[in-house]
Amino acid sequence: MVYREYGAKNPPTAILLHGGGLAPWSLESAAKALACEYHCVLPVLDGHSGADRHFTSIEDNAAEIIEFIESEIGEVELLHGVSLGGQTALEMLSLRPGLCRFAVIESALCIPSQATASLIAPSVKVSYGLTKRKWFARLQADYLGIPKEHFEDYYRDTCAISERDMAEFLRANALYELKPSLRKTGARVLAVCGEAEYGFMKRSARLISESVPNGECLIIPHLRHGELSLNKADEFASIAANFCSREA
Repeated sequence: MVYREYGAKNPPTAILLHGGGLAPWSLESAAKALACEYHCVLPVLDGHSGADRHFTSIEDNAAEIIEFIESEIGEVELLHGVSLGGQTALEMLSLRPGLCRFAVIESALCIPSQATASLIAPSVKVSYGLTKRKWFARLQADYLGIPKEHFEDYYRDTCAISERDMAEFLRANALYELKPSLRKTGARVLAVCGEAEYGFMKRSARLISESVPNGECLIIPHLRHGELSLNKADEFASIAANFCSREA
């Protein structure tokens, strides 16, 4: 497992999982905003730039990160994941009911679409070559809301993802659904979604909050997919801190 660290080495620990096609740099501002309270650990998801393994499945990635936590970290106070990272976090909660005390799941899709998944491979085959062209990468970065200061990071890391890995994690993202064992989690879970996201994303956030014993849903005005932790780090840190400090 490859990872980045921010903040003091002492507990409590926060695990932050980046979105598909991105890397830990996308959560760097969020980690720095949390660093006064947490030791922040940012793993690199399988199949992404800097990872030590190809992507196989969300389930395998979750099990690998749990193994890393149990061998290297121990207790986790806060688990956060955005998009593909949010799905991975949900899978981790399903596998280990006592994994953490709090979880903030941001922009995580959990309403599977076979139709979307069937289009992934041909779409990636057609567009993959374009990802290595800067003009196309800039269009994609603007669409995703990537901060200008991180464009070179985004471009470098997107170019480093193989066509096979990109198709596999995008397909897994489109097909992910919540496991029944998620209901056994002991964590308090906050499902966050931007108001400007698609309707199925907002429905996913509500479904997540309803699928755990201690779940809440927060729809944030004006925000797009994954924009809270990426572009609103201070607001993200404030929401997380408030959620973790309130009584159940």
